[in-house]
Amino acid sequence: MIEINQLSHHFTLGKKGQQTRLDVLKNISLHVNEGEIVSIVGRSGSGKSTLLNLISGFIHPSEGEILILDQKVSEFTEEEFADFRLKNMGFIFQSFQLIPSMTAYENVELPLILKGVSEQARKQMTLDMLKTVGLDTFKDHYPSELSGGQQQRVSIARALILEPPLILADEPTGSLDSETEADLLNFIKKLNRERGITFVIITHDDEVARIGHRTIEIADGELVKSGVLV
Repeated sequence: MIEINQLSHHFTLGKKGQQTRLDVLKNISLHVNEGEIVSIVGRSGSGKSTLLNLISGFIHPSEGEILILDQKVSEFTEEEFADFRLKNMGFIFQSFQLIPSMTAYENVELPLILKGVSEQARKQMTLDMLKTVGLDTFKDHYPSELSGGQQQRVSIARALILEPPLILADEPTGSLDSETEADLLNFIKKLNRERGITFVIITHDDEVARIGHRTIEIADGELVKSGVLV
């Protein structure tokens, strides 16, 4: 599903002539198998969110390559990656990233509009997806009228609506209470088990990390294995 080879990334800080290089990731190589839940853990500033952004194509790696579904996405143009994301990736964010002026229905429907799905097909697909996440009776509610757990379920419904094989989650339970977190984690496991969706989850929460089939730890931009940098 995902293969990363000798991936490094740095940011350049400061004005021209006074620039400082900040190495964020250093020679990362890893793989994620189809149908896995993989948890990526590490302290704040370890580089795990940068890794997710590289896999997502929102930033381009300084060195190395990324292959997803046997395609070398690290060589894609922004337009090519945007099209690839729409077809193959769903996203779950800590802050939900819902559009406040849109209802739950409209937020979930949006990816279908972007893909050019007909209005009639969109309606049935959107209602079916809201029912899947248990929010069909809340379809006309705006994000501000929903609890944190409900908003995250709308976010998941939007991530699932195009049936992507891969979902990337960035601290998906960070804004939830413990009971709602447990419900969400059970739902992710159910989606993985029943639909075979691959999940890559960035987290610093041990409870979240435990649902993964494997845990990958990053420290100071490098992979850690059994407490040893590799």
